[in-house]
Amino acid sequence: MTTKALSLPVRRASGKTSRLGEGNTGPVLVVVLAILAFWYVAAILMNWQGVADAFIRAGEQRSTSEIVLATMDQERPMLPAPHQVLVELKKTVIDTAVTSRRSLLFHAWVTLSSTLLGFALGALLGSVLAVLIVHVKTLERSLMPWIISSQTIPILAIAPIIIVVLGSIGITGLFPKAIISAYLCFFPITISMVKGLTSPDPMQRDLMRTYSASLAQTFWKLRLPASLPYLFTGLKVAIAISLVGAIVGELPTGAQAGLGARLLAGSYYGQTIQIWAALFGAAILASLLVAIVSIAERIVNRSMGARSA
Repeated sequence: MTTKALSLPVRRASGKTSRLGEGNTGPVLVVVLAILAFWYVAAILMNWQGVADAFIRAGEQRSTSEIVLATMDQERPMLPAPHQVLVELKKTVIDTAVTSRRSLLFHAWVTLSSTLLGFALGALLGSVLAVLIVHVKTLERSLMPWIISSQTIPILAIAPIIIVVLGSIGITGLFPKAIISAYLCFFPITISMVKGLTSPDPMQRDLMRTYSASLAQTFWKLRLPASLPYLFTGLKVAIAISLVGAIVGELPTGAQAGLGARLLAGSYYGQTIQIWAALFGAAILASLLVAIVSIAERIVNRSMGARSA
């Protein structure tokens, strides 16, 4: 009895451990810990020489452990440690008022505004182009090569041109950045929706013709429902790219607000911690946007009677 009683907690613990290893949590934690360890080692190595030279100039003799601690507590390090980035995020997100220009949430909202507008424009343009390409074969042969070629132009080269051209006709502020976002995000939506609209089998299309379905009925009842999985995949890619386009659009304008402006200000004044905090803020914002699109996908699938995985 005693042996069995003592063995029960061990079995439960091992069961929990095995379930943790079988799911996604265990591998993700291992990867995160490995990244943090590598990051700390890289921060120590990259900041070591600067800290050691500073102690030599000050005529101070410090031990190795003191130098290691100093590499992770610099005001302007070459590579900030993870805890320094977290402290900066706390200071600019939680401890600062949202309306303040020092708040990362304030800058994130400015970038988010142009991101959403550009995403809406890109989604509309991509969807219209996809429908035209599928239903008009001439446009498929003439438009598709240009659509593909448009993505070979570096966005860093075309962004200043768009800003200058639109600024010369008096269009400034949110819209030029939204145009850059739309330019980037319309492509994955177009390609994915073309693939989705052409995904129904020839037998299914023949069946619609057998029922004397019109072109519009075939589109709404067959092609569009079949294209939704492809469309949402493209939307997830597009919303993330749209955020990148909004940030890139803020760089050549010398914007005073936005995550791009935050990155510029950090680079001008050597505030590497501010730069990394802005990068993490952009990554978190992109993750939230993709998650929102995923939630919308589940809602649409559920409304159409699809089974949840």
